[in-house]
Amino acid sequence: MSEMPAFNRVAPDVKLGRGVRLFGFVNAYGCTIGDETKVGCFVEIQKNAHIGARCKISSHSFICEGVTIEDEVFIGHGVLFTNDLDPRATASGQLQTEADWKVIPTRVCKGASIGSGAIILAGVTIGEGALVGAGAVVSRDVPANAVVRGVPARVARMRDGAASSKE
Repeated sequence: MSEMPAFNRVAPDVKLGRGVRLFGFVNAYGCTIGDETKVGCFVEIQKNAHIGARCKISSHSFICEGVTIEDEVFIGHGVLFTNDLDPRATASGQLQTEADWKVIPTRVCKGASIGSGAIILAGVTIGEGALVGAGAVVSRDVPANAVVRGVPARVARMRDGAASSKE
């Protein structure tokens, strides 16, 4: 059975896998959270976000609509995802609705790790086993097994002896 303190706001349309653990205040709606995943306090997971099995989502992170996090991914504290490359409050002078913009999907592949305070812009793919350094701003795809850091994030090295594709 999933562990869910009474003060969590988990909507009835959330699909919780077996053994999911939610710590502290978690706001989740319309999303999927895979088996044995742990979610820290003050995390928001929006509709149409998908989190795989055996992930760890640390406190104060924001996972927006359109984000797919595959199995065994680590998300550090305060990681922010975006899903719109041209955000606006209004369209033709009126407050925007869902019909006025398009979600741009983002993917974090199996076994990747994202350090605390990183910002992941819409439309990128973070490759399998990659590591995003703390505070990095990821504005383009990260190759599998790459270690990226900085603003904007750049390849610093490759993990596990993988061939280098430094820029």
